[in-house]
Amino acid sequence: MTTSERAPDRYPVRFWDVGDLKGLDFDPFMADRLRDDPVSRVKLPHGEGHAWLVTRYEDVKFVTSDPRFSRQAVLGRPITRLAPHFIPLDEAVGFADPPEHTRLRKSVAKAFTARSLDRLRPGAQRAADELLDAMERQGPPADLMEHLNGPLPLAVISDLMGVPEEDRPRMAEWTNVQLSAGHGRKASEQAKENMAAYFTELLGRRCAEPRDDLAGDLAQATTQGELSMAEAVAVALLIQASAAHAVRNNSGNMVYALLTHPQHMARLRSEPGLLPQAIEELLRFIPHRNAVGLARVATEDVEVGGVLIRAGEVVHSSYLTANRDPAVFDRPDELDFDREHNPHLSFGHGPHFCLGSMLARLESEIILATLLRRFPRLRLAEPVESVPWQRDALIRGPERLPVTW
Repeated sequence: MTTSERAPDRYPVRFWDVGDLKGLDFDPFMADRLRDDPVSRVKLPHGEGHAWLVTRYEDVKFVTSDPRFSRQAVLGRPITRLAPHFIPLDEAVGFADPPEHTRLRKSVAKAFTARSLDRLRPGAQRAADELLDAMERQGPPADLMEHLNGPLPLAVISDLMGVPEEDRPRMAEWTNVQLSAGHGRKASEQAKENMAAYFTELLGRRCAEPRDDLAGDLAQATTQGELSMAEAVAVALLIQASAAHAVRNNSGNMVYALLTHPQHMARLRSEPGLLPQAIEELLRFIPHRNAVGLARVATEDVEVGGVLIRAGEVVHSSYLTANRDPAVFDRPDELDFDREHNPHLSFGHGPHFCLGSMLARLESEIILATLLRRFPRLRLAEPVESVPWQRDALIRGPERLPVTW
């Protein structure tokens, strides 16, 4: 009898309650699945039914790149998930499969090329310096999430998008409500509607008065018939929300990781050229989200890791467990800045590989390099166990990061 022919009760459905975790602790449920049950069945707090959970590196790469696993087939199905709501609008690139997915990405791809992002670097560096100037004037102790890790990613993506400074507090509030499981479905859906209405109005203005920003690019795509207005709004919302929120939290996680690994921080101060490699290792090591993200649906019977997944069944893939797979990463639970072979999947894999990966790296590099240069005695201002973490969050990160220098 092959693995794929075993009886269904070989795969019991396990409820995954996804409780809040301390600091950067790795979810023990995920660790157990990776070690003992790499293709298993789970039920998450919201939605209906159960789903397969794929955890090993090669299996995750397979599921996230094989066209027989569809993102679009998720639409209209109350699949089991962590959030009480779906984050993207139905027209968003996150719910598309090629060739529609390719068409939607093409409309914004030029804003995320290396050349385009190089033009952002001086302004992002100035913004970081100004934010830290203000923090230094206030004096210690100070909350880095308030002074740097929150406002800098919001400013960078807003500048790229064309969102004026006076509207950014609203953007931050809408994003935080959407990207949390704790506000409830009604509040999250209302925040998404408010944000969609904002971008509908902004793109309408750009159609009448073009500007050289991402909103202008999306507006031009609608006037040229490349995107519908609903598609352009969905793309704008997804980029604005995910870029600001994800970089805010993951850069905060990076700073926290260095503050709690002082020998690693000291090494980066003495070897600043190591920073790009260190950022890749931090990206691999940090469990940047809770549970798993958007699922896929098998469009035909497919065997994954020796397990037969039937057509119509839902599959979640974990990039976090893939990054801890001992078959790929030596001593995967250690933070190792000498790790040279580091093919992590922190920005995804396949057609849905994160379009903003280079932007996230740029911002992380500016944040860490500037802190290391300007504050040689930077340290936590409170005991590590007192640092508060966001509750009911989809993307993990510190609520406050109190430091002194």
